[in-house]
Amino acid sequence: MDDQTIEALGKLSAALETTERARGHLYSFHQLTGTADFMLDEAIELLRKAGHHEHADRVQRDLVGRNVLPGRWTFQIVEEYDDMYYDVFRDVEQAARTDLAGGKRHELEARLKRDRQRFSAAAYADRDSRSG
Repeated sequence: MDDQTIEALGKLSAALETTERARGHLYSFHQLTGTADFMLDEAIELLRKAGHHEHADRVQRDLVGRNVLPGRWTFQIVEEYDDMYYDVFRDVEQAARTDLAGGKRHELEARLKRDRQRFSAAAYADRDSRSG
């Protein structure tokens, strides 16, 4: 495989990895938002026990179960991201890798590993021969 193809597939793979990280943040957003929503139950209970019924009512009315975007909870955002972007991204990256690299992943990194280990092995061999 030529160097330009390896570099192009490496960039495509790196872009997918960045998308994987973005997706992870989206799942964190989903889980953190859900956790916060359930924490509101305790806040409401404590506000009521402290006699702050109006504030408890407002938290209940304005926040509990609230959509984070018009008509959407976070699980819907995650599902739409997966279906409309993430799944397509993975399919495109895999098709390019299959067609151009026989399905091998991280060919750029594999070459880098070989080159760096050759360099290290040569350096260690040279050092060992001088100290020996």
